[in-house]
Amino acid sequence: MFRKLTETVFASPQIGLAEVAAAKAQGIALIVNNRPEGESDDQVAGDDIAAAARAAGIDYVAIPVTHAGFSESQVQAMAQALAGAKGPVLAYCRSGTRSTLLWALAEASKGASPDEIASQAAGAGYDISPVRPLVDMLAAGKA
Repeated sequence: MFRKLTETVFASPQIGLAEVAAAKAQGIALIVNNRPEGESDDQVAGDDIAAAARAAGIDYVAIPVTHAGFSESQVQAMAQALAGAKGPVLAYCRSGTRSTLLWALAEASKGASPDEIASQAAGAGYDISPVRPLVDMLAAGKA
């Protein structure tokens, strides 16, 4: 269920309490929730995921992303979350796409290669083309 973007970053569709236990078993140290609360009736509340994560000894942060797109503050928050993680990270949203796109932007903001970012995302089954121009611009700004 968790799709591997890098050795230490995974993306996933919406998780539930059982997936928190699976994340713990896989050594996940931080769960990043990229889904706004109340986006759909069937989603598990972020507070419930946060409580389960903390009970399992996993850090939790919410960086909600709506379909309106990505802001600079969201990209910075994701970059900080990734940099501060004490181990592997699992980011989730409805399908995993927004989490992957936000990860791609955060990586580019740190100067990672856009082609490598795109390749890693594709390897996990995600397409960063919706944000590729911004990935290129962010990475170029750090070059």
